[in-house]
Amino acid sequence: MSLQDGGTPDPHDAGRPRPGADGGPGTGPEAGAADAAGTPAAPAQPGSAAEPVRRGRPRSEAVEQAIFDAAAGLLAEGVPLADLSVERIARTAGVGKATIYRRWAGKEELLIDLVRSVEPPDPVLPGTSVRDDLVALLESLRRRGLAKRSSAVLHHVFAQMQGYPKLWDAYHHTVIEPRRRIGLDAVRRGMERGEIRADLDVEFVNDLLTGPLLLRTVIRPGATLEPGLAERVVDAVMEGLRPRV
Repeated sequence: MSLQDGGTPDPHDAGRPRPGADGGPGTGPEAGAADAAGTPAAPAQPGSAAEPVRRGRPRSEAVEQAIFDAAAGLLAEGVPLADLSVERIARTAGVGKATIYRRWAGKEELLIDLVRSVEPPDPVLPGTSVRDDLVALLESLRRRGLAKRSSAVLHHVFAQMQGYPKLWDAYHHTVIEPRRRIGLDAVRRGMERGEIRADLDVEFVNDLLTGPLLLRTVIRPGATLEPGLAERVVDAVMEGLRPRV
């Protein structure tokens, strides 16, 4: 079943003011200034008395956050992914559908960005040693596991995402694979520097390192993810990875 929302008008939008890009001035986060006749007001010159004082986040960022908050709120309320339409998200966020479609091709792309926004950022590896890089990588997995447990968004999305192959594949392509490449690159550097045995398969070594964290976050979601776990895993695995004398 495709998750792509079509262009069918939302009955809830009947008679409602729309943002400018949807056909006229609106009242949502993107509504622009307009005079009484509906003509957009001329922009004030910088430094003039008519120039508004700018506060808070840029308008586009505020609009995207409103859309994220709307989708996250609906998911936290238990709305199934099948019922989470672009129309419903737009209505909850107080924007028009066109506002969402200007930023995302459809619901799948919006949800992928939403998940990325609530997950910890990709790790920045220190580069001081392969051990330090691997510890930083595994620590990011540990924190991601904690975020998944504490985030209603991640909990509800992951609980349903596997039932939607297109969304699941997109998540792996845009979120999982880039992080996996970071780990593979770190292992290759270790082999090039002589800190990891070069006779082993790179992907096998990466699986040995990330496996314990994935086991505790995916297969055993109740397992502890205590501080220091990354260091313990790396040090234990590295005992068998060091080059043979």
